[in-house]
Amino acid sequence: MTNNGTPNGSPWSNLSGPNLGYILEMYEEYRKDRQTVGEELASLFDQYGAPSIPMSKNSSHSMEGISAASIEKYLAAAKYADAIRTSGHLAADIYPLNDRQKDASKLEASYYGLTKEDLEALPASIVFDHAPQHVHNAWDATEMLKRTYTEKIAYEFAHVIEPEERKWLQHAIENSTFKESLSSDTKKELLKRLTQVEGFEKFLHRTFVGAKRFSVEGLDTLVVMLDELVRQSKNAETKEILIGMAHRGRLNVLTHVLNKPYEMMFADFAHVSNEPFLPKDGSLEITKGWFGDVKYHMGATHISDTGMKVKLAYNPSHLEVVSPVVTGQTRAAQETTTEKGLPKQNTKAAYSVLIHGDAAFPGQGIVTETLNYSRIRGFQTGGSVHIIANNMIGFTTEYYDSRSTYYSSDPAKGYEVPVVHVNADDVEAVISVAKFAFAYREKFQKDIVIDLIGYRRFGHNEMDEPLVTNPVMYHEVHKHDTVRALYGKQLVNENILSDEEVSAIESSVQTRMQEAYDKVKEESEASPDEIIIPDAVLNGYPEVPTGVAEETLTKMNKELLQWPNEFHVFKKLGKILKRREEPFKGKGKIDWAHAETLAFGTILQEGNPIRLTGQDAQRGTFAHRHLVLHDEQDGSELVPLHHISGANASFVVYNSPLTESAVLGYEFGYNLENEKALVIWEAQYGDFANMAQVMFDQFISASRSKWGQKSGLVMLLPHAYEGQGPEHSSARLERYLQMAAENNWTVANLSSASNYFHILRRQAKMLGEESIRPLIIVSPKSLLRHPLVGAEVSELTEGHFQTVIEHSTTGNQPKKVKKLLLASGKMAMDLADKVKDGKGYDHVHLVRVEQLYPFPAEKIAAIIEKFPQLSQVAWVQEEPKNMGSWTFAEPYLREITQDKEISYTGRVKRSSPAEGDGETHKVEQARIIEEAVSK
Repeated sequence: MTNNGTPNGSPWSNLSGPNLGYILEMYEEYRKDRQTVGEELASLFDQYGAPSIPMSKNSSHSMEGISAASIEKYLAAAKYADAIRTSGHLAADIYPLNDRQKDASKLEASYYGLTKEDLEALPASIVFDHAPQHVHNAWDATEMLKRTYTEKIAYEFAHVIEPEERKWLQHAIENSTFKESLSSDTKKELLKRLTQVEGFEKFLHRTFVGAKRFSVEGLDTLVVMLDELVRQSKNAETKEILIGMAHRGRLNVLTHVLNKPYEMMFADFAHVSNEPFLPKDGSLEITKGWFGDVKYHMGATHISDTGMKVKLAYNPSHLEVVSPVVTGQTRAAQETTTEKGLPKQNTKAAYSVLIHGDAAFPGQGIVTETLNYSRIRGFQTGGSVHIIANNMIGFTTEYYDSRSTYYSSDPAKGYEVPVVHVNADDVEAVISVAKFAFAYREKFQKDIVIDLIGYRRFGHNEMDEPLVTNPVMYHEVHKHDTVRALYGKQLVNENILSDEEVSAIESSVQTRMQEAYDKVKEESEASPDEIIIPDAVLNGYPEVPTGVAEETLTKMNKELLQWPNEFHVFKKLGKILKRREEPFKGKGKIDWAHAETLAFGTILQEGNPIRLTGQDAQRGTFAHRHLVLHDEQDGSELVPLHHISGANASFVVYNSPLTESAVLGYEFGYNLENEKALVIWEAQYGDFANMAQVMFDQFISASRSKWGQKSGLVMLLPHAYEGQGPEHSSARLERYLQMAAENNWTVANLSSASNYFHILRRQAKMLGEESIRPLIIVSPKSLLRHPLVGAEVSELTEGHFQTVIEHSTTGNQPKKVKKLLLASGKMAMDLADKVKDGKGYDHVHLVRVEQLYPFPAEKIAAIIEKFPQLSQVAWVQEEPKNMGSWTFAEPYLREITQDKEISYTGRVKRSSPAEGDGETHKVEQARIIEEAVSK
């Protein structure tokens, strides 16, 4: 609303409400001392004078001549309106059980020294830029604001920095943009939906007594909210919605949002096959592994009649850990990766809906890890819709023992994420909030949090008795009507339905479920599933040719080193990279990073996109990679792999935030969605993967056997004992070997740049195949530049990945060999350095075991057969005896060596992986080497 008393062209002419209030305060300060407001503002006051105060609809007056009391009233009214917007949520009716004390202290006019008469004398423009017609003054305006901000929906957005966002949010809220009157037919359908949601839980409770189901009851409208998001997404022509959630309510979401038939769900409870009930029209896709999982961890994909996919991710009981997996899947669903250069991202093609628990949202750090990368270029997905399924309790822990914040949603505010709280018992409010959230995400491409506040009708699971631990809450719960009952009464009161019609809906739902269960009972009797591992998994990888023509490599290498004239590479780095020309001229060898770059280039030429992330991944922790060059003068970036000829897929390498668990989960999810992409995560140091252990344990190692999910994710974990202490030596190799079974992944500790080239290319060639599995490489540090590790060009043009490598300078006189040394990685190269050309070491033969799992027993056995006088096989490692690969390898060795002595050479058992003192390390490493090569 324009202040008519202000001079034309005045900067104050369009100010109103809190903004005008602020300028008035600044003008008062200016009148006392112009220095206190800053030179720019003081100059404007010098030129244009005071802003005008609108005192009624038809008049306004300059501050000159206006009493201080009038100014104070105006300022107080502006503060009052602002307080309603920022603190209204504290007094809102958002708790179904009405069990939280409301704070309306800042929502009374008297708190600001105002009366009703004062506000009636002031214009509505103090509150609204464009007041509705029925709002005549500031009293009307503030009363309207209070209704808006304190009913069944409450809003928090004062922490959002961008003015455009705040303006949009305020306008949408105060104009009820997403609230609309529902037709009688729509309301009837809503009641039917609520009856299905509640009826499903009741049927399970009655039919499968004592079975865990982690009921949605108390938050039934979660399904209604998801229904509305699906509806909005169809209208916006979204291609894919990806949902991540824990076990609470999952069965109801599977049944009613993913459209998994009642028959399939009841079959799962009855322990009979659900396959006969899978829809024949292809609208539902499910996968399952040979070992399986509980029903409330399972996922599915529903394909609607428009072709839009709704996916519910498989998830273990680690609650929030699925969130990064789903956001990674979402990014992959948004990207087109079939052309060279960067992938082309369409953030409106897909989005994530992440459903959290109220205790888990503030309690589990992976939530904030996921929020933190939500606007970072390598990880943003154009915003996720977060829904806190707020039971107001965590297991048996009350909210006051669960967090230090007022709301469970408060961590999101640190990331400028708007928060909407809604009473889960108000069905129509829930629908409007879903519309609001979808529109905000579409408009601003940012995350938004919906705090869906309800309760939990039963204990943590249906066998718990919550009155034991939470009696006050559960006495209230037992007295409280379900949302279906409440909405049924509402429709009766609105004369939309009669009591009899409401009951008829309930009866029809129960009849439908009984019919479904009767079909299930006609199936064969319950029997345990037979565990059958697919042949493609059991057979493992075939021997895949991975050599590349020398002409191709030579041309690519030249292109990688041709930079635009106007691009200024740091001179020292430029010289280092230019040395990569030498191996193709017969001088020197291809080091580790050079081999990696050439492997990447050939993989791109064969049509597989590549995504590499990690802390310092662009340069490499050890300053070896340099896949992204930075102009020394202006900081612009150049990615040479974007400019090689013949590339048929995209390439990206992103430095990730200082986060292991969420980033690794993200990359796992990306590869699930884009199974042809070579997705690589690199830890800064191998033991940093400790922070991501849940991802290895619950997803990467076991997702195929539990859920039938295939992954070809590659993980690079730098590992070597070089005197750097306990935290930068070991990648904790033993952990991955302990979990190794059923060909679930490949674990390698390489000692050859050419073998690294070939294993990357082998992995890329297997992507999308039934036998694909993740690849863990405990990658080198000092070996990155070791001359014995480097490769001749011919080693890249021929052959394939070698699971074992016989060292060329030993074992050349087979009858003299008494001792076989088996070692991996740096330990193998330390031994190679020791024996050098083999003189004086005819009694030993060094075999570098490159692949630890699947263990190459047959190849090692064949090598043993070559040495008739062999009496001892020694496993040599740098790790302590209770770590590393010894305890994993020993049983295999005992099977294949028959009468030979099996010995261990390495550090003794330790509680810490490595010495803290570098000199002590050198002494111990020398001891191991000498003991290994001794007769």
